[in-house]
Amino acid sequence: MGRLGPTEIILILVVIILLFGAKKLPDMARSLGKSARILKSEAKAMKSDDQQSAPADPPASASQDQAAPRTIQAAPGDVTSSRPVTEPTDSTKR
Repeated sequence: MGRLGPTEIILILVVIILLFGAKKLPDMARSLGKSARILKSEAKAMKSDDQQSAPADPPASASQDQAAPRTIQAAPGDVTSSRPVTEPTDSTKR
């Protein structure tokens, strides 16, 4: 299996355009970009949550359990796809 040359790449692009049509490709690219942004923001949120919970914290008080639920946004400024996140209520000590 050799490397893809310019002829093979052009042939692949022509086949993709024939399969999906020229009008669907911008929509597909847009949805792919949105999905990439969502994945990036979720990964960043998970990383920041891991860094915040890394130090050994004392058990949470009752006032912190009553706090408002967090909201994770899919993309900056995209409020239509934001959803509340329920925190686990784990009573065991870590």
